Amino acid sequence: MYTVTKEIYFCYGHRLLQYDGPCRHLHGHNGKVEVELERDSLDGRGMVVDFADIRNVIKDWIDRTLDHTMLLAKDDPFIPIFKEKNERFYVMNVNPTAEAIAKLIFDYAHSRNLPVTRVTLWETESSFASYTGEQ
Repeated sequence: MYTVTKEIYFCYGHRLLQYDGPCRHLHGHNGKVEVELERDSLDGRGMVVDFADIRNVIKDWIDRTLDHTMLLAKDDPFIPIFKEKNERFYVMNVNPTAEAIAKLIFDYAHSRNLPVTRVTLWETESSFASYTGEQ
């Protein structure tokens, strides 16, 4: 089995609803995403996937959709305020935890037919969450 991993850096903000800690407040992170792809055999160029292709698909989407954006749960009462102030935000169906953001990126990569096996989101230098797909 062959694997490649691409690291992508981006900045985002979020807050957690139904959470009794400091992360219930709006705050931001300098995140790092590790996207792992896997194949049984290499393509004609001797690659799992070209790193440039990963960048062009996933990093470009992250830059357009998540970078410097506030990630909010669909029932967050701040959404109307962000709309009114014309601020960047992205609505998630669930609480925008590191786990949920990793799954969001995994699902996007999968939807683009990339052989993604794991997405890890580093929220801080010492805290990360991973999603590996349905087992």
